[in-house]
Amino acid sequence: MCFGAFSKYVGYKLLVLALLCIVANILLYFPNGDTRYASHNYLGKYVGCLHGIIGGGLLVLVPAFTFIGIEYDHCRGCFHHENHGRSCSLIASIVVACVGILGAGYCFIISALALAHGPYCYTRDVHSGCCPFSDSRYLMEHADWPLCQDPRAIVKWNVTLFSILLALSGIELILCTIQIINACIGGVCTACNGHNEKCPC
Repeated sequence: MCFGAFSKYVGYKLLVLALLCIVANILLYFPNGDTRYASHNYLGKYVGCLHGIIGGGLLVLVPAFTFIGIEYDHCRGCFHHENHGRSCSLIASIVVACVGILGAGYCFIISALALAHGPYCYTRDVHSGCCPFSDSRYLMEHADWPLCQDPRAIVKWNVTLFSILLALSGIELILCTIQIINACIGGVCTACNGHNEKCPC
């Protein structure tokens, strides 16, 4: 069947995306490669949500490794009958895809909120840390970005990394949804083959 091969393809794609999410989230802790902001907790409230590490990362690795390891054609882990074994694999695929959707969805939502909220930084007028941007309009008004004096270029740093996380988690959501559809089609074909009926698979 073609479903196992497609699932492996999706699994490898999710593996790469999850690792990229983890790297992007870690970089958020070190603006411009400086560690002192993380050590003194001078970071925005959304940076510490671990949305890229846990959400778009570890929770997406669950379906990634499952899709890579599942053998639809030869799985008999649940039942001795071949079609029952395939059904078991398809159900497992749907369950772990839902886990991936939850993780990627969490990453997507937090990234969107972080972009709308703006970075935490020190300004010329305020000597303590604050969030100088009141709404998401700052994303289009680049002239206001120098308001953040420290960390240097923090607005560009945050916007770039949160945008990357938003895009990566969005792709993860699409891939997990496609895999659920793929597994459902595989279930229909397994049912057809189990009854020796002609089916379009």
